[in-house]
Amino acid sequence: MLDNALRAHRKQMTSLQSAVTQVGLCNRDETPLTPSPSPPPTSPQAALEQGTIQTAPIGYISSCFSVKNGTPRQPTVCGPSRAELRLQQHVFTNPDHALVGLEQYSHVWIIFLFHKNGHLSYKAKVKPPRLNGQRVGVYSTRSPHRPNALGLTLAKLDKIVGDTIHLSDIDMIDGTPVLDIKPYIPEYDSPHTRVVMDSEPYDSNPITETESSVLIFYEASETDSVQSNVKHQGTYDDVGRLLFRDTAENVVPVTHSSKGNVQSSLPKDLCSVLEEVKAYVSQSDDSLSKVQASLSPQNKPPEPKVDRPCYREEAYSTIAGWIREPPVVSLDVRFTSHAQRELAEFLPSHLSGCPKSDRPQFKFLRSPEEAAAAIRGVLSADPRSVYRRTRCRDRLFFFTLDTADITCWFGQGFAEVLQVRPVELHVASM
Repeated sequence: MLDNALRAHRKQMTSLQSAVTQVGLCNRDETPLTPSPSPPPTSPQAALEQGTIQTAPIGYISSCFSVKNGTPRQPTVCGPSRAELRLQQHVFTNPDHALVGLEQYSHVWIIFLFHKNGHLSYKAKVKPPRLNGQRVGVYSTRSPHRPNALGLTLAKLDKIVGDTIHLSDIDMIDGTPVLDIKPYIPEYDSPHTRVVMDSEPYDSNPITETESSVLIFYEASETDSVQSNVKHQGTYDDVGRLLFRDTAENVVPVTHSSKGNVQSSLPKDLCSVLEEVKAYVSQSDDSLSKVQASLSPQNKPPEPKVDRPCYREEAYSTIAGWIREPPVVSLDVRFTSHAQRELAEFLPSHLSGCPKSDRPQFKFLRSPEEAAAAIRGVLSADPRSVYRRTRCRDRLFFFTLDTADITCWFGQGFAEVLQVRPVELHVASM
C-alpha cells in the first residue's frame, strides 16, 4: 500500500511540475499587445488518421437485464437472454436500409460501450472473478475497466423487424450504447473453420505427374498391342466377326466325348487368332495390375510441401488454462417451492395481445421455463464479485431478469432461489 501511494505521489508531483513549467514559459513569451494565436482547428481527416475521433452510438440496447448486478459476464452463460436494438434516426435517414441483407446471418458481432463502469479509471492488472482474486494483465481479460471502455459480444440474430434487431444470447445491460454491428462469418472469424478448410483437398482425385505419364504409357501400349496382335482386323468387333464366320463355316457338334477334339477340329486361322487374343488378354491383365499397383496410396510419391499460412488449432485457438479450468467451480442451482410457484405466475411475452390480466408478464422471455433456464445460467456461473464471495458470504443476493426481481443465497457449491417477484411490486413496496 505504501509503495503504491509513493508512486502515485511521484506521478502527481511530476505532472504539477510540468504544468508549472508550461505556465511559466507562456507568461514569459506572452506580450500584452498581441494576443496568443489559437491553435489551428484539426481537420476531420487528420483526426481520423491520428485516431482521435468522436463516436456516436448507432442505437441503444433494450435488454432483459436492467441492472449490472446479475448480468452475465459472457454471452454463452445465459442462452435464453434476449434484447432488442433499434437504430437511431440521426445516423441514417432510413435505418432499415442499413439492415438489408443482415437477415442472412445467424450471429452478429456487437461493439458497445461499458457505460455502467462508474468511473473512467483503469489499471494494468485486474482481478477477474473467474480467477477468484488472482491478478493478470487487463489485456488478457475481458474486464470492462479498460483504457477505452469498449465491449465486444457475439449475439444470436433472431429476426429483423424494420429498424429493430431482435437478439438472444446476450450479456449487455439495458441502455447499452452500441457503436457498430458486423456479421459473424465462420470462414473468417473461426479458427476451427480455417482448420477444416485447410485440410480439405482441392481435388478429390488428384493425379500427379508420374501417374499421368504412367496412364499415357498404358494407353499407348494398349493401342500398339491391339494393332500388332489382331493382324487381319483392328478391333474386337472384327475379331468377333471372324470368329462367328469361321465357326459358322466349320460347325462341329460338341458332345461329351468330343470336347477334347474341339481345338483340333477348328481351322488353323481361327486357332492362331484365338492364341493371339489369349496372349493379349493376359498381357493386358499384367499391365493393368501394374498400373493399379502404381496408383495405390502406398506407392504414391510424397506431395511437395508448399509454404502457406498454417491454420492449426494449436496456433490459432490457444487460450489461457484458467478459462477451461477456472478455480471457481460451477454452482448447482435450486428453487424453493415458493419461488417455483411465483415464477409460474408470470405470463409469456408473446401474449401481449391478450386481455389485461393481474398476473405479471415478461417483456422478453417467452415462458416461465425459459426464465428458469436463464436464472440457472446466471447463478451457475456465480455472478458475485470476489469481494462478495469472500466478505459477504452470508448475505442475500438480488438481481433483475426481465420483469422479475430474484432473491437468492449462496451455499457451499450451490445457489438457491428464494423469491421471484414482479419488479413493479418490489419497487412499490420499498
